[in-house]
Amino acid sequence: MENSSIIKIEKLIKRFSVGKSEFTALNDLSLTVERGEFLGLVGPSGSGKTTLLNIIGSLDTPSQGKVTVIDQSIASLSHKQSAKLRNRHIGFIFQTYNLLPVYTVYENVEFALLLQKLSSSVRHKSVMDALEWVGLTDKVKSKPSMLSGGECQRVAIARSMVKRPEIVLADEPTANLDSKNSHHILQTMKDLNKELNTTFIFATHDEKVMKYLNRKISLEDGQIVKDEIIQHSKN
Repeated sequence: MENSSIIKIEKLIKRFSVGKSEFTALNDLSLTVERGEFLGLVGPSGSGKTTLLNIIGSLDTPSQGKVTVIDQSIASLSHKQSAKLRNRHIGFIFQTYNLLPVYTVYENVEFALLLQKLSSSVRHKSVMDALEWVGLTDKVKSKPSMLSGGECQRVAIARSMVKRPEIVLADEPTANLDSKNSHHILQTMKDLNKELNTTFIFATHDEKVMKYLNRKISLEDGQIVKDEIIQHSKN
């Protein structure tokens, strides 16, 4: 399938109230993301990376401008419509794994499917497929406390991918991992990007992440200051 625009952002402005004044987190930002991209939003703390990720994920709305995600205008969605967009089409990965400690690996991954009214057999296949992608089929009955940090993040990836979303948003996903685990996690996401044509968008300042990106968008003071396509040599 040929790539097509999955995210279109036009003249986006996002302001937050700070006491009696306002802070502009994103300022007249325009961006188009094609389906199947593996891109990163990079820049110092306060540059607007996480704010932009939250708006793309319909966790927040623009103050001005237009943001269209999978043909839906974020500003015009009701709370119910925003939840439906996230539940069906967008996966999230955070630097803190956000796993439910009382549930097993299987149950943590299955949780993302429970709102979709799927049969138990369909859910089971989807969960096992997702755990196979991240190499954790032998940990289905383990609780998060029994796993390493790298394994917990792999569970988080499986949970984000189990519904086969069109978009995965990852906010500093390697921040709490050592170099070896970081590269394992990133290669897993790169493989899923190729296999499923999932669009991955990272908010990061981790150099290890940047080595895997196909596109790097640098933010500064809420604006795009550089947009680079990165060519990787083929082995």
